[in-house]
Amino acid sequence: MEDTHLERGNVKSKTVLVVSIIIAAAFVLFSIIAPGGMKTGVDFLFAGMTANLGWFYMLTVAFFIVVALIFALGPYGRLRLGDDNEKPEFTNFQWFAMLFGGGMGIGLVFWSVSEPVMHYLAPPSGAGGTREAMALAMRTTFFNWGIHPWVIFAIGGLGLAYSQFRKKRPFLISSAFYPLLGEKIHGPIGKAIDVLAVFATIFGVATSLGLGANQIASGAGYIWGVKPTPVMIAVIIAAITVIFTLATISGLHKAMQAVANIKVWISIAFMVFIFVFGGAVFILNQFTWSLGDYIQNFIGQTFWMGNLDWLAGWTVFYWAWWIAWAPFVGQFVARVSRGRTIREFLLAVSLLPAGFSLIWIGIYGGAAFNLNARSGGALQEAINADYTTALFAFLDQLPLYGLTSVLSLVLIVTCFVGAANSATYVLAMLTSGGDMDPGKKLRGGWGIAQGAVTIALILISGTTALKSLQTASIVSAFPFAIVMIFMCISLWKELRADSTKLTMR
Repeated sequence: MEDTHLERGNVKSKTVLVVSIIIAAAFVLFSIIAPGGMKTGVDFLFAGMTANLGWFYMLTVAFFIVVALIFALGPYGRLRLGDDNEKPEFTNFQWFAMLFGGGMGIGLVFWSVSEPVMHYLAPPSGAGGTREAMALAMRTTFFNWGIHPWVIFAIGGLGLAYSQFRKKRPFLISSAFYPLLGEKIHGPIGKAIDVLAVFATIFGVATSLGLGANQIASGAGYIWGVKPTPVMIAVIIAAITVIFTLATISGLHKAMQAVANIKVWISIAFMVFIFVFGGAVFILNQFTWSLGDYIQNFIGQTFWMGNLDWLAGWTVFYWAWWIAWAPFVGQFVARVSRGRTIREFLLAVSLLPAGFSLIWIGIYGGAAFNLNARSGGALQEAINADYTTALFAFLDQLPLYGLTSVLSLVLIVTCFVGAANSATYVLAMLTSGGDMDPGKKLRGGWGIAQGAVTIALILISGTTALKSLQTASIVSAFPFAIVMIFMCISLWKELRADSTKLTMR
């Protein structure tokens, strides 16, 4: 049976590859020819989904949390993602570095200063600019970047890891549906699931490349007074593409691991520096209050629907964005977690990167409020003027700005290289029949293709096309959320059967 799975996976990969390329090419072509029409269409879909289906996203993520708790803390948690006596492939530090590196590192760099201040000025409830608004802003940022996103990624990866490492099926999202669909996973339904995952991954990464290059260009403009232009952004994208493509070709045990390690150490160095010079006592006081507030309101905020307009622009937007990223982040965290138990996997993926994120936000956000007060509101004025420069305006309030501003650009680049590494590797796996070590040509081809597509869109249509891509990838989160719900059901069915067999031994 295992040989049959692998053989059919290789046949299916060609179909998934061809269909994915056709859909991606058609979307990009339409974005280039009629960017206004594309933007109008995807914005209409996104507005309708966030306005009318916000409850669905909130309940879906709550469902994932319940499922993760049942799987991790129940009898299924002892089952291993691999053979019964298999050892983990990576050390704990290497594992954690790659877990964090494959996820949202760049988002934290971008939002950890601007988001708390924006919530402080325009909170989801109550008046802005008050001490209470500051506490609510920190709790809200914790909520948006804490446990919930990482549970989504963990659920997205668990079914894949169990299906491949335990059941020896192809490393494809459709393989996780074998308990429900049987051999039908090799038919149109399975192909559609895999194509949807490829679609979300392609446009999620292309958008990240474009937006990340914009942030680097804005930072260069803030630091050196260089006005960002489409050509400048294209050159930045090309440089990043070369770096992450070469890193991806080298494999997980070489440059990809090195990039992840470098990013973690730079991140830690920044946190220590900001903690020391950004007001340690203020940061500790604010973090203690915010953490307690976050824990105390965890369940209530999970289901809170008190301000629908605000939710559509923030929490619902984030939940859809994280679900859109679940195919490739989930697949990547699964790929690096071979040999771990289900309990280890769920608790580590859900809690360790989330804990790091909370500490990061606590330091950056607390220091931002402290420095904003010291400067008489200069930081909030800079964020109101252009929130993409928030990090650089923030560092400008601290010592050694000449050094830290340059290092922040290095951090942004390593964050993008890490995310693009994992996504490109996953694209190659998805389009090679689930091969866990896809060919270098395929890996390199996907890396070059993503960079080329993004550069073409930037040069021809500017940032309008990138915003359409971002919105389109979020729109794809709706059908993929349904896919993930059924993935949970399928995995539960398989775990229940395997747990019974294990007990009978």
